[in-house]
Amino acid sequence: MNQSRPKRFDRHVDGILLLDKPQGLSSNAVLQHARGLFRALKAGHAGSLDPLATGMLPICFGQATKVCGYLLNSSKTYRVIAQLGSKTDSGDADGVVVEQQPVPLISPQQIGQVLTSFLGSQKQVPPMYSALKHEGRRLYELARSGETIARVPRDIVIERMTLLRFEPTQIEFEVRCSKGTYVRSLVEDLAQRLGTLAHVTLLRRLQVDPFDATRMVSVEQLADLSLEERDVLLQPADIALQSMPLLALNAAQEVDLFHGKVLSGFSTLAATLLRAYGPQDRFLGVVRSDGEGLVRAERLFVPAGSGGADS
Repeated sequence: MNQSRPKRFDRHVDGILLLDKPQGLSSNAVLQHARGLFRALKAGHAGSLDPLATGMLPICFGQATKVCGYLLNSSKTYRVIAQLGSKTDSGDADGVVVEQQPVPLISPQQIGQVLTSFLGSQKQVPPMYSALKHEGRRLYELARSGETIARVPRDIVIERMTLLRFEPTQIEFEVRCSKGTYVRSLVEDLAQRLGTLAHVTLLRRLQVDPFDATRMVSVEQLADLSLEERDVLLQPADIALQSMPLLALNAAQEVDLFHGKVLSGFSTLAATLLRAYGPQDRFLGVVRSDGEGLVRAERLFVPAGSGGADS
């Protein structure tokens, strides 16, 4: 064991935990708490949630950290409450109200039409209160010092927006969206199309593809379990890659792959990423086909018992 690590982080743990992030804590604070409960040597999360937000935060332990990037790219579903009539500097209820505006009379039918207008591919300007960087500094750091800079619009996709509840100054809806979507910006844009202002008062992530809420566990529930019971909650890393085609390899091909060799003879494969499995359905990692018959390693998982579980 690396003696420079805290003693409470002394276990090789592999797998994905679907943690229900509580309100008021940063994603990193929740990550470190979960890591301590598992005593895991290595951990990371797939997609930050603001302190105000709650809901699904996938925590990847050990070798499963290699799939964090793929989860970041997946679609996500949120439940949102927008407070109409006021705008905050951060776009949510944690910020300071900077502008107010009367709320016009709005019908549920109008809201439904506006929600529908957001569907599909579009450009979105990221908020100043975000973790994006400008000249080495986080945008939220610049925003807190009173600076505002031009942001480059980003490509996003809104797959679904459903009205759940409507009151004269409050809208509750569910949205399924692509990576890179800022719900706070979406709420401000929604209000603008309705002729008013708004900010987020509730944000709950219900889903990160391909996971749903049925396996999600709260911090309190996790703390009440034994170490062995916590381990049972972990899901194998390859579940996060179910959208990728499967490639079955024989024992000789598996050995060649782990020796850094390029595999040949796959002329029927298109150019794409695949999840590779060896004999006995052993998950090997992610490989890339070049579409011309060659397959090479993209991200491999060290075989169990090799002594390099967290390499």
